[in-house]
Amino acid sequence: MNRRNVDLISRCNPRRLYPLVDNKLKTKIVAAENEIAAPDLIGTLETQHDIEDLAKMIEPLDGFAVKPARGSGGKGILVIIKRRGDVFVKSSGVEIGLEALEHHVSNILSGLFSLGGRPDAAFIEDLIRPDPMFTDLSVEGVPDIRVIVYRGFPIMSMMRLATRASDGKANLHQGAVGVGLRMTDGRAIRAVQLSQNVDRHPDSGAVLSEICVPEWDRILELAGRCADVTGLGYMGTDIVMDVNRGPLVLELNARPGLAIQMTNRAGMLPRIERIDALPAADFRRSPQKRAEIVKELFADLSQLKTV
Repeated sequence: MNRRNVDLISRCNPRRLYPLVDNKLKTKIVAAENEIAAPDLIGTLETQHDIEDLAKMIEPLDGFAVKPARGSGGKGILVIIKRRGDVFVKSSGVEIGLEALEHHVSNILSGLFSLGGRPDAAFIEDLIRPDPMFTDLSVEGVPDIRVIVYRGFPIMSMMRLATRASDGKANLHQGAVGVGLRMTDGRAIRAVQLSQNVDRHPDSGAVLSEICVPEWDRILELAGRCADVTGLGYMGTDIVMDVNRGPLVLELNARPGLAIQMTNRAGMLPRIERIDALPAADFRRSPQKRAEIVKELFADLSQLKTV
């Protein structure tokens, strides 16, 4: 952890760039300006007075997500999957009214979920419609794919699957399942829940060794593009698969954790050393070409035994 902080985060990520990823609203603006696919922004709420506009903002929506701009670890995210008038159904199936929704936004604005407890902004985001192939892989939440990017090259990846234990959040520390993915083709390597190997999803019983993420090349390219537009040399890119739009960038992280190493049964350092050994010209190549280089560079790692 100390080596990650010194050799990766401090060395590769200038602090002036942190606001681009620590503030999710700024992340969405950067993504839109650079034509990076992401869930659509419906609207923002920055003051308690803005809550009066909430009902009108969400009036045409059957489903949506409410998020804090400066939240972390999934805290404060409220996902509404359907509605009946002013009755809103959460991803857990629990129903809430408009007053409860407004109260949640008020809590976000007061800084209840923000880093350091500072006053925050809330935003409404279009609902992600997950690909049906992932139906049994995540409970009460949408599975996402985290890709670690170093100097513009994707070097390690995993899929995070929400469980009842994790309260529908893709947070490994709260009980979500992490599935390491081969960099060559997006196939499962190993699955872990709370540091224990698992073969099946604990709630749905889905066989995790059968996971093979579609549109893998697009995902690697998308992760590389995010590094280019933010300028961060070490980052985590969180991507979801929407049934209609394909891979979408959900979040960016300038301080990604190390649990991804457990899901891959491998450390990042040997991969970092391979990237550092590449000729200088490779670092100027397009995200698509860099993704191709990674697949060749890490081809021997694809021989690892899967779950």
